[in-house]
Amino acid sequence: MRVFDVPKKDARQAVAQLLATADVQIDGARPWDIRVHRPHFFERVLAGGSLALGESYMDGWWDCAAIDQFIDRILRARLDKEARLSGKVLWAGVRARLMNLQRRAKAFDIGRQHYDIGNRLFAVMLDKGMNYSCAFWDHAATLDAAQIRKLDLICSKLGLQSGMTVLDIGCGWGGFARYAAETYGVTVTGITVSRRQAEYARTYCRDLPVRIELQDYRSLKETFDRIVSIGMFEHVGGKNYRTFMKVVHRCLKPDGLFLLHTIGANTTTSSTDPWMDRYIFPNYLLPSAAQIAAAAEGLFVLEDWHSFGAHYDTTLMAWYRNFTSGWPQIKDAYDQKFYRMWTYYLLSCAGSFRARINQLWQLVFSKTGVRGGYRRICTDRPDR
Repeated sequence: MRVFDVPKKDARQAVAQLLATADVQIDGARPWDIRVHRPHFFERVLAGGSLALGESYMDGWWDCAAIDQFIDRILRARLDKEARLSGKVLWAGVRARLMNLQRRAKAFDIGRQHYDIGNRLFAVMLDKGMNYSCAFWDHAATLDAAQIRKLDLICSKLGLQSGMTVLDIGCGWGGFARYAAETYGVTVTGITVSRRQAEYARTYCRDLPVRIELQDYRSLKETFDRIVSIGMFEHVGGKNYRTFMKVVHRCLKPDGLFLLHTIGANTTTSSTDPWMDRYIFPNYLLPSAAQIAAAAEGLFVLEDWHSFGAHYDTTLMAWYRNFTSGWPQIKDAYDQKFYRMWTYYLLSCAGSFRARINQLWQLVFSKTGVRGGYRRICTDRPDR
């Protein structure tokens, strides 16, 4: 949402007219209508856009019974494209274009600021395997089953066979590493920039042929039969996409396959949502299809591109239900403002995928092309 030049006395009317185009009412009775508790909310949002919208929710200035439905409606109405940009948002865009916000010196920032905020939180919210990425809900009725379906989908697309070596760039809490090692008999090296993820993953994968390293991807030197990156590319940054692909190319054996699982944007941009950048994922950037293709050009043959972004809506809603139901178990470590922040994060993201503003892609690359053509293997098996 953007900035409007209106007198303060007309702020409520301006917001009401804007929301009406998305069929959202102020103090209405429907789940997606918003209830405003502070009259200065309207001026604050008009002056601060999406950053102020999220911050004012954290501060308790407004509520909504179904934030996911509210965000879905305002995004489908393209209210995020209205009027002129605020100075803060403009500066954020300029800063992203001029600076490499994801350079090597800042590689571990996202680990400290997001993934290290508490393993108890993620254990309550996620599935049993602690998979913090989009699940695959075909032939799956529960989050645990849908995450297993996702992991098996990835292993099948990579054609994993016993004895292979696999690199997992952004291994999280070790969910994929453990599943691939146990189920397919491969040896896995996982890297992460999160200290707490590394500690957990080492314990979770002990007694398996799995090695977990606290390491930035740019320092990788070994070669592997297969490489996978699940939900990490969003932290690479546009200035580093080509570097990332060169590292993967360097580390992939000549006949190997690389699978990239990433959230994607419909258009190329150098800026992000300012609220999400400040409170959830600092310095993140969603890649466009054009950026991924350009980064891989001349290095890889694109074998397969699978889009299933609607599955992330379902995944996020499952995480939201787990988080809210499990809040009594972890609230001693967080305050009410964090609860509202995390709720807004999960539900607003669900709304963005529902509106098809954000996408989820799995791409498979080879170095020189699979002889006879690549075949997506076993993607529809309901038995795993």
